[in-house]
This record gives sequence, structure tokens and C-alpha cells, in this order.
Amino acid sequence: MLEVSDLAVEIQSSEILRGVSFNVGAGELVCLVGRNGAGKTTTLRTIMGYVAPRAGAIRLTGTDLRGKSTLDRARLGIGYSPEDSEVLGELTVAENIELPTWTRRTEKSAHERIELAFQVFPNLRRYATRPGTHLSGGERKMLSIARTLALDAKLLLLDEPFEGLSPAIIPGIRHSVHEIVRLGRTVLIAESELQHVPDYADRIYVMERGEIVFGGSLEQAHCDPTVRRIIGTTV
Repeated sequence: MLEVSDLAVEIQSSEILRGVSFNVGAGELVCLVGRNGAGKTTTLRTIMGYVAPRAGAIRLTGTDLRGKSTLDRARLGIGYSPEDSEVLGELTVAENIELPTWTRRTEKSAHERIELAFQVFPNLRRYATRPGTHLSGGERKMLSIARTLALDAKLLLLDEPFEGLSPAIIPGIRHSVHEIVRLGRTVLIAESELQHVPDYADRIYVMERGEIVFGGSLEQAHCDPTVRRIIGTTV
């Protein structure tokens, strides 16, 4: 599904990513884990087309994404939920979810895609007429991910979906992400803490200073001395 090969990124003459390579298979949930500043967000933003790499390649189901705009990538089926959610406050919850259906046409109708978003995040249906400015942090996270479903994305990029949320909210969002995977979608998550990695993750990659320093299962990560040194293994 997604192939990232030898990705190198410079921002304002600073090297942010160095030879980053990893794969995400169709229907997998894969996590990029690392401390703040490790390069996780830059990796997601480069995949989405917000950042141009200095070197390397990104392919989606064999299609080279080089030179393709962010809109082109969204139309190819990549959905992005940024760390700050970027909910449009002047629109209602329902309008925020409907918006991506104007951007990308698929075999599914707009109604089907909107209903799927509400099905995976049923709490949002209760707030359908509520403005984005009147949502909690957890509700904004839900809405941001729900919009990627309304886009009918094949690949969902989720940046820190559990960061800064109440412990009472996290299990619900984790369950919804699991439901998205069960629906056959592919998910790439960036997370700062190993304890937030869902136990159903197929694989994790640990990043440090712009490089991949570990790749393997969650169980292997908890036993790896490099991972323990960088981010710990608290569960």
C-alpha cells in the first residue's frame, strides 16, 4: 500500500529526516513512535505533500507521489488528521464531515460516507448541529478522524490521535480506530508514547533524530534496549 524509501527532508537548512524507509501493507495499522522532534509529524506531512523531500520516494499502491499536490494525494485516497485536529469552528460537526465529500468522488455516495463516519464515531451524531468551536479536545479528535472516513480514504494518517486526551476518552477513540482497521482501511499513526500504541498494531517503527532506529512488533519493542532507552516501555 504505502512504500517510503530513503526519505530525506531539510527545512530551513536543517536536516529533519535522514534516509527514512518503511512500509505499510494494505489493511495494516502501523505506528511511528518517537519523542517530540524525532521527525514523526514531518514524515506524515511529507507523505501528504505539505513538505517536499530532498531525496527519496513515496509510493501509494505503486503510484509515485513525487510532484503530486496535497489535493492530488487526497484524491488518490490519502486522508490526514493533524495533531491539532484543524476542525473548522465556523462549521457544524455535520458540515465538517460533509466537506470532504465535495473534494473526492468515489463509488460510495456522499450519504454513505457521512453515515459511515457517524457509525464509527456515534457520539458525533449527538453533536451534529454543534459548531466546531463548541467541542472538547477529544470530540475534535474524533471529528478530525471522521472527516478522513468521509473522504473515503484508503490510507489514514493520524498524528497523535491520543495525545493530551483524558484517560476516559482514549479507549473510545482506540476502539473507533480499531473499527476503521476492521473495515479494511490502512492506518499510519504517529505517537510520542509507547503506552498509547494500540495492542492491535501490526508493526511499529521507532524514530530518533530523523531516523528509523527500530522496526518490529509491539512485544519486541518492549524488550528492545534501544527502544527502552529512547522512549521507555511504560504500559
